[in-house]
Amino acid sequence: MERKIGVILSFIGLGTVWLHSFPWLCSLLVGLGLCLVYMGSWKNIHIALHTFKRDLMCLAVIIKVRISMYHHRRNRRTIPALFAQVVTQHPDKPALIYEATGEVWSFRELQERCHAVAHWALAQGWTEGDVVALYMESQPLMAALWLGFAIIGVEAALINYNLRQQSLLHCLSVSGARAMVFGSEMTGAVTEVSSMLQPSMVLFSAGKQEDKDELQVQSLDSLLASSPTHPPPYKIRKEFNDRLFYIYTSGTTGMPKAAVVVHSRYYRIAAFGFHSFGLRPDDIIYNCLPLYHSAGNIMGLGQCLLFGLTVVIRRKFSASCFWDDCAKHNCTVIQYIGEICRYLLAQPVGKSEARHRVRVAIGNGLRPSVWEEFVKRFRIQRIGEFYGATECNCSLLNIDGKVCLPGCCFTDFLGGDILVMDDYGYMYFMDRSGDTFRWRGENVSTTEVEGVLSKLLGHTDVAVYGVSVPGVEGKAGMAAIAQEGNQLDLDAFLIGVQRALPSYARPVFLRFMPSVDTTGTFKIQKTRLQKEGYKPQNSSEKIYFLNSRAGHYQPVTDELYDAINEGKVSL
Repeated sequence: MERKIGVILSFIGLGTVWLHSFPWLCSLLVGLGLCLVYMGSWKNIHIALHTFKRDLMCLAVIIKVRISMYHHRRNRRTIPALFAQVVTQHPDKPALIYEATGEVWSFRELQERCHAVAHWALAQGWTEGDVVALYMESQPLMAALWLGFAIIGVEAALINYNLRQQSLLHCLSVSGARAMVFGSEMTGAVTEVSSMLQPSMVLFSAGKQEDKDELQVQSLDSLLASSPTHPPPYKIRKEFNDRLFYIYTSGTTGMPKAAVVVHSRYYRIAAFGFHSFGLRPDDIIYNCLPLYHSAGNIMGLGQCLLFGLTVVIRRKFSASCFWDDCAKHNCTVIQYIGEICRYLLAQPVGKSEARHRVRVAIGNGLRPSVWEEFVKRFRIQRIGEFYGATECNCSLLNIDGKVCLPGCCFTDFLGGDILVMDDYGYMYFMDRSGDTFRWRGENVSTTEVEGVLSKLLGHTDVAVYGVSVPGVEGKAGMAAIAQEGNQLDLDAFLIGVQRALPSYARPVFLRFMPSVDTTGTFKIQKTRLQKEGYKPQNSSEKIYFLNSRAGHYQPVTDELYDAINEGKVSL
C-alpha cells in the first residue's frame, strides 16, 4: 500500500514540477526522491548522509595507497628500496631511539648497519629464499637484521621471545631456518633446546655473551663490526609481491603458526596506518610492543622505514614507566594492543600524564568499557583502532574514532572472531566464537563480562570462560581474577555484579590467582583454566561458588564440588 502511495505522490510531484517548466531531469529526481521516502528508503538516505564524510575519507586513503602500491609494483620495489629513498630525504634525522640505553640511530646509521648485515649474510653463503630465525627482545638491532637480510632476499623468521622448549622448537622447525640469531638475554632458553636442534643449525649471539660450554655459538657483534657498511654488490631478484619475512600467530589455541608477510603487505599495512590516522613525518612514535608482532614491527616500525617518522623502542612494556618515557622523548603517537590501555588506567595518577604531548593512540583490542575513560584521563585527541590478523587478507580501520554500539552479528569472515555491526557500517570485535558460551538459554559474551568485572575491580586482569557442569545444559560462567580472595569484599562485589550484569551473565564460579595467563601480545589465555574447571584439587588457588539461594559466594570444598556434580546444589 505504501509503495502505491509513494508512486502516486511521485507522479504528482513530477507533474507539478513539469507544469512549472522545470527541466525533465529535475522532475525525475524529485519523483525518485519522493518514491524513496515513501518506500521506507529514507533511512538509507539518512545513513548515507551521516556516513558521507567518513566514506569520503576512506575512499581518499584507499586511492592514495592503491596508486602508490601500483607504482611500487610496476617499478619492482622492495621494502629496503623504499627505505633507501627515505634515507636520502633526511639521512641525519633520528630514526630509532633505544629507550633502554638512550642510543640514537640516524637513518644513515640504520642503513649502514643494514648493509653490514647484508655483507655478513652473503659471507655465510645464504641466498635468496633462505630463512634465518631471530629470537631476541625488542631492540634496534632486530630491525637492522631483518631489513639487512631483505636487501639480499634472505627471509627472517621472527620468533616470540616468550616461547620455550617445544614451542620454540616447533617455530624453528616449521620455518626451515638455516641459522638462528638470538639475543644474549635468551641464552638460557637456547641452551635448553640446543641438544634437540638440527646439527646443521648455526647459532649467533648478539650482545654480551655468557660462557656456555654446551653451546657452539659465534659472536654476532664482532662479525658485524668487521663487515662493510656500503651497499652490497648484489642485485636482488625479489619484487614487491615476494616474501619479506615470517611472523608467528600468538598461539592462543595451539602451537604458533607461521604467517608469510610479503613486501607489498608490509607496505599496505604501514601506509593505511599512516594515511588513515593523521600521522605526520615529524611525529615520534612510542613503541613498547614486541617487534616479532605485526603491530610493533609493521604498524609501528614501518612508519619509520617507509615514512620517515622517529620510533622510540622499549624492550618491554612497563605501565609504570609508560608516560614518563613519552614525556622524556616528546612522543606524539603511542601504540597499544590487548589490555595495555587498561593496565595504564589501573596505574595511580602521575605527573607525567600532564606533561606528555601524545596526540594519537594506534592499536587494537581497546574495550568499549575502557575507551572513553582512557581518552578522557590521558587527553588523547584521536584513537586509531584497527582490526585484522597477520595471516588474513583483509582488515578494518576505525578512521574517525567512532565508539560503536552493538548491532547485528557479522559472520561473513570466518576467522573465529565475532564482529558486531551497526546501521552505519561500524564494526568492532565482540568475542572469540570459542569463548562465547550458552547459559540459561542465552549467549554469554566473555569479552563483555570481562570488561564489566575488570571495571568493578579497578581494571584488574579478569578471564571469563564457560565450564561444564554434569547434568546441566550449557556452560556455567567462571571468572579467574588476578587478585587474592581475602583482599576482596565478595558481598560488595556481588552487589556490583548484580547491578551491572543480567542473571545469566553473572559468574557462577570465581577463581582468585596471582596473575592471569596472557600471550606476548597481552591476549588472555584460557585453555588451561577451562581444563582445570572448578575442581579444588586441580589448583591451590581459592575457588568460590555463587549460592543463589543464600545470595553470596562460598568457598568450593571437596564436599561442595561433589554436591554440585551430583545435582544436589541448585545452580
